[in-house]
Amino acid sequence: MKQVILIRHAKSDWDNPALDDFDRPLNERGKKDAPRMAQRLKDRMIRIDAFIASPAKRAAKTAKIFAEAYNRKKEDILFKKELYMAGPFTFLETIENADDQFQSIAVFSHNNGITEFANLLTNARIDNIPTCGIFAVKADCAQWKDFKDAAKEFLFFDYPKAGE
Repeated sequence: MKQVILIRHAKSDWDNPALDDFDRPLNERGKKDAPRMAQRLKDRMIRIDAFIASPAKRAAKTAKIFAEAYNRKKEDILFKKELYMAGPFTFLETIENADDQFQSIAVFSHNNGITEFANLLTNARIDNIPTCGIFAVKADCAQWKDFKDAAKEFLFFDYPKAGE
């Protein structure tokens, strides 16, 4: 069994309209939500073997906060430029190319692609994965290359305002 945890980046800062989208940092709410959501993931006893993230500033920072909560170093995060504004095929390709030694991977990226991909995995339907939202599935496969055709089970969907 393999497990995929899809995590949308935390809330980003729009204060500087001249800033390139790729370089937008987290805003104050994002900086509060990311550690809270990482802790909620840990409270569920969810293991993460690998952290794979878009290198965009807001996604990278979110991944770093989650990695830190799991006592991992920034250097442990695998940044893939393809995950910046990725579509469903890119998510699938990223997962299928993951190292088979990892049983559970967390993928940090952006909307609309992350919501579209989540909706292709199981019968669970999500209108929108909000910022710092988490969508998790389990796949009945031993190798990541078999993820696409493996039977999948929806595990949970969580997001910051669900705990308020």
